[in-house]
Amino acid sequence: MCDYSLEMYQSRPARHGEEYVSNRFLSGSVGFISPGDQSIAICLACDAELKLARIPDSVQTMADVGETEMVTFVQVDGPFHRDSVQFRNGKIVSLQKLGPGVTAWLLPEPHVSRNGAMTEPAGFLQPSRAQLGTASDPISQLSEIK
Repeated sequence: MCDYSLEMYQSRPARHGEEYVSNRFLSGSVGFISPGDQSIAICLACDAELKLARIPDSVQTMADVGETEMVTFVQVDGPFHRDSVQFRNGKIVSLQKLGPGVTAWLLPEPHVSRNGAMTEPAGFLQPSRAQLGTASDPISQLSEIK
């Protein structure tokens, strides 16, 4: 999905294997682009799995994450800037807060093997129990991070 705030721009769906960069558009909204082409917003499906790199220090501190993380693309309720990412620790950060300059790769979806078992995409990092911590509601944490 592309945030409503990006509707005035040309857009296209994300493709597996491509690299994207978060960009602040002239409207002030943050969204993803292909490097070098700021004219087309890249739209991601909800629940798309991404690998992020170059996460700003301020976001690393605020969300208790590293410079490179696996995330799920989500949309939150609200009238503006709904596009967000959810880190494996449950924290949700809007693309506005993530800011420009973050590199992202769309990961392939897990697939079912011939014996019916789910397999993870290459490079997928399963969170440890320590990273998961106690069960909490990530949506309630959103107000802390916005």
